[in-house]
Amino acid sequence: MPIARAAASVTLEGVELRVLHLPLVAPFTTSFGTETVREVIVVRALTSDGEGWGEIVTQQAPLYSSEYTQGAWDVAARFLIPALLDAGTLAPEKVAGVLAPFVGHRMVKAGLELAILDAALRAEGRPLGEYLGATVDRVPSGVSVGIQADPAALVETVGGYLDQGYVRIKIKIKPGRDILDTAAVRDAFGAIPLQVDANSAFTLADADALAELDRFDLLLIEQPLQEDDLVDHATLARRLHTPVCLDESITSRKAAADALALGAASIINIKAGRIGGYLEAVAIHDLCRDAGIPVWCGGMLETGIGRAANAALAALPGFTLPGDVSASDRFYARDIVTEPAVLEGGHVRVPTGPGIGVEIDRAALDAFTVERVELRR
Repeated sequence: MPIARAAASVTLEGVELRVLHLPLVAPFTTSFGTETVREVIVVRALTSDGEGWGEIVTQQAPLYSSEYTQGAWDVAARFLIPALLDAGTLAPEKVAGVLAPFVGHRMVKAGLELAILDAALRAEGRPLGEYLGATVDRVPSGVSVGIQADPAALVETVGGYLDQGYVRIKIKIKPGRDILDTAAVRDAFGAIPLQVDANSAFTLADADALAELDRFDLLLIEQPLQEDDLVDHATLARRLHTPVCLDESITSRKAAADALALGAASIINIKAGRIGGYLEAVAIHDLCRDAGIPVWCGGMLETGIGRAANAALAALPGFTLPGDVSASDRFYARDIVTEPAVLEGGHVRVPTGPGIGVEIDRAALDAFTVERVELRR
């Protein structure tokens, strides 16, 4: 289901970048480290018809990905934004082509594309969900739970999220914090929808240990091996009853097609902010839907900008598993939008306003800004 109708072209006159530091409500620990402050880049596209907003989902250090904040800032300011400004008037669907000569940097490209897309759709008065092909007005909300001090603390934390109404629990795991943690959650809460996420922490040598997770009737195990280990993932998938889901390995539609051809995954996590943008995300969604492969929408601890866009994406018909589009207060006491995402009956509403459908809280944006630059034609 390709985009039904292209967005209007806009004349890009400038781009503003801001680095934000947003305190998290609690430390978030994964196999690659602990975050207490979310460092993120916010993009504002300045056009002749108004402005649009995007988000570059890099982190402070290249631990989850090779992309990181200062590298993203440099490549955006030095190469990508000048290329877009030189292009002048362009449709959002052409942004990827303009940026294609520059290798990699998908998170930066995604943030720039979203800002231009938001500006174009705002000018039309057209919601992002309608543009992408959304078929529902709200999406089921899962929550991602970081590694806790011990299994008992994990059970307490998960219980709190279940009390709030989250319909699916994902727990982070790593070697030594896998079987006991999963067992504790399953024993405490019975047959709740439960999945685990390794963030590439294991190798194929751990296959026997990972097979022990089969007894917990999990929805899936997410990204157990390194992102470039597609063949090893295929080998592992044949040894497990638990479905293998790929996340970091899915960098594009081509990568998704290769993973499916190899049998490396039976479920795919689509993160628009990490794969180059929401148009590429729709292409992966369409590929998987045609192949009968379930997809769900992952998260990168987005602000209200990316969270609103993710809700619109997750409303497409192929997203048949609850994603990580959680309420804003899961991570932030104060977001940078005036109407942060909230949990309603285990769901998050898809914004219906023009563009991403949310407005920026300028005071909050300024309060969290630690660096700013504006580039003009």
